[in-house]
Amino acid sequence: MSKYDALLPRWDLSPLFTELDTPEFTAAFADVLTQTKALETLFNEKNIIARPSGPLTDEDIAAYEAATEAFNTLYSELRRVRAYLSLRISTDSRDAAAQAKLSELRGALIPLSSLGTRFTAFMGSLDSEALITKSEVAAAHAYSVREAKIYAEHQLPLEQEELVAHLSLSGSSAWARLHSDLTSQLMVDFKGEPTPMSVIRTLATDENAETRKSAYEAELQAWKGVALPLAFALNGIKHETRLLAERRGWSEVLERCCNDNSITRATLDAMRAAAEKSFPDFRRYLKAKARKVSNAEALPWWDLLAPLSVEGNEASDWSWSEAERFIGENFDAYSQKMGDFARKTFSERWIDAEPRPGKRDGAFCASVGPGESRIMQNYRPSFDGVSTLAHELGHAYHNLCLKDRTILQSGTPMTLAETASIFCETIVKHAALKSAAPAERLAILEASLQNSCQVVVDIDSRFRFEQAVIEKRKERDLSADELCELMLTAQRETYGDGLDSNALHPYMWAVKGHYYGSAFYNFPYMFGFLFGLGLYAQYEQDPESFRAAYDDLLSQTGMANATELAQRFGLDIESEAFWSASLDVVRAEIDQFVSLLEDKG
Repeated sequence: MSKYDALLPRWDLSPLFTELDTPEFTAAFADVLTQTKALETLFNEKNIIARPSGPLTDEDIAAYEAATEAFNTLYSELRRVRAYLSLRISTDSRDAAAQAKLSELRGALIPLSSLGTRFTAFMGSLDSEALITKSEVAAAHAYSVREAKIYAEHQLPLEQEELVAHLSLSGSSAWARLHSDLTSQLMVDFKGEPTPMSVIRTLATDENAETRKSAYEAELQAWKGVALPLAFALNGIKHETRLLAERRGWSEVLERCCNDNSITRATLDAMRAAAEKSFPDFRRYLKAKARKVSNAEALPWWDLLAPLSVEGNEASDWSWSEAERFIGENFDAYSQKMGDFARKTFSERWIDAEPRPGKRDGAFCASVGPGESRIMQNYRPSFDGVSTLAHELGHAYHNLCLKDRTILQSGTPMTLAETASIFCETIVKHAALKSAAPAERLAILEASLQNSCQVVVDIDSRFRFEQAVIEKRKERDLSADELCELMLTAQRETYGDGLDSNALHPYMWAVKGHYYGSAFYNFPYMFGFLFGLGLYAQYEQDPESFRAAYDDLLSQTGMANATELAQRFGLDIESEAFWSASLDVVRAEIDQFVSLLEDKG
C-alpha cells in the first residue's frame, strides 16, 4: 500500500441513507415500488399505448403530461435509492445485504422498463410537433419527444419488449454483474501475498521498473485464471446486443449507439479518421518514452504508464492535500463558482479515493440528487491522479449545472457527458504547465500524453476489438484465446511500433467493465476528450463570452443533440478538420515532450 493511503478519504453516504435497515431507507425503497405500481395504474387508466394515426386530442395531451410528471417524480426518488445501493457495492462488492437489495430492486423495476417502452410507443404514435406546440410540458421536453419518434420505429411488439426486459435479468444484466463482482473481488498472487487487483493495477505507475513488470506478469496470470467465465459473459452480452439491434430494425449495433450518443455516423467517421492520422504522432511519443524509461525503441506494456525519472523533477508525488489545494485554486481561476464547488465536494466528503479489497477499479462520478454527486477513485499520488480527480469533479460540476432540469431533461449521452470533465482536466493541466520548471513540465506533459494516448489510441483499439467481436459472434462463441488474439490485433493496429508487439495486454477485454455494459462504451470518451479540447480553445479566445454560455450548454446536454450544441460555439463536428484541430493541440504537446526529453539526454 502507498504511504498516502492512510490520508485518502472515504465518502459519506449518510446524507442519502445511514443504513439499509433504517426506517428512512425502508420507506424510500417501498415508495419507489409504490410509485412504480401507481405509474402502471396511470398508464392503464390513460390508455398510454401506441395510438392509431389521427389528429392530436386533448386526451392525448393530458395523458402525456400526467405520464411525464409521474416519470420525473419516480426517477428522482429511484436515483437516490439506486445510487445508495450501487455506491455501497462499488467500494465493497462483498456487501451481501446491499447486493441482495439491489437485486430485489432490479426485479421489482422490470415493469418500469415495460412502461418506458409503452411511453415511447405512445409518444412515437402522436404528432410530435403538434404536441410540442400545444403542451408546455412537451415544449420543455421537446428533444425527448422527438427522439421518442425515432425509437418508436425501432421497437419490438410490446409483449416481446416486456419479455426482453424480464430475460435481461438472467442474460446481459446477469453477465455484467458477474464481471463486476468477479473482478472487484479478484485477488492476485503478488510476491507471495494475495493482493487486490485494484491495487495491482496501481503498480503500473510505480517508480520501480521491476515492480511494474512483476505486477504486469502477475496481473496477466490472474486474468488467465478467470478468463473462462469472463469469456462466457462477453459472448452472451455481445450476442444479445447484436440480436436485439437486428430484430429492432437498426442497420447495425453502431447505428443504435450513434443515436444513443446524439451524434451522426458522419461525425463518428470524421473523428476516427482524424484520430487514425494522429497515430504516427503518438508513436513518436511512445518511442521517445521507451528510450528514456525502457532503454528500447518500443515500450513494453508494463512501462506504458511508467513515471519518468528526470533529474530536477520533484513533482512526481502529489499528496491528497496538495491535490485538493491545487484543484481548488485553479478552478477559482476559471470561476469562483467552480472553485467553491470543488471545496464543497472535499469538505462534505463526496469522494472515496482509497484503494482497498472489494473496491472496484477505476474512477467514476455518480449523480445522487439535484446538483449532488459522489466520486469514486483509486487515487495515485501522481499528477495523473490529480488529473483524474479534476476529471471526475468536472462530471460533478456538470451535475450541478443540471440541478434545475427534470430527470427526463437531463439524460445526457456519453459523448456530451465527457464535456465538463475534459474541460476541468484541461484547466488543471494548463495551470500546472504554466508554473512548472522544465523537468516538472516534462512530468506533467507525460501525464497528459499518457491520458491522450489512452483516449485516442487505446480507445480506438477497444473500438476495433468490439467491432470484431460483434461481427465474429454472429457465427459462434469465441474462446478466451480468440478474444485475446482479437485484442492483440487491435493493439498492434493502433499502437503500431510504439509498443513492443511481444509485450502487449491480451486480457484488456477482461479488464475493462465497459465491454460488459452498453455497447461501444468507448468512442464517446474520444469524442468528449477532443470536443472538450475544442471548447477550451474557444474559452481561451474569449473567456468572458465563453463563461456566460458554458454553464447553459452543460444544463442542456439532455435537451439537444451534439451537432446543435456544437454549432452554438461555431463548431462543425461532422468535419474532419475540427477533430484534426483538436489533435493539433496534442501534437504540440508531443513536440514539447520529445524536445524536452532530448534536452535532458
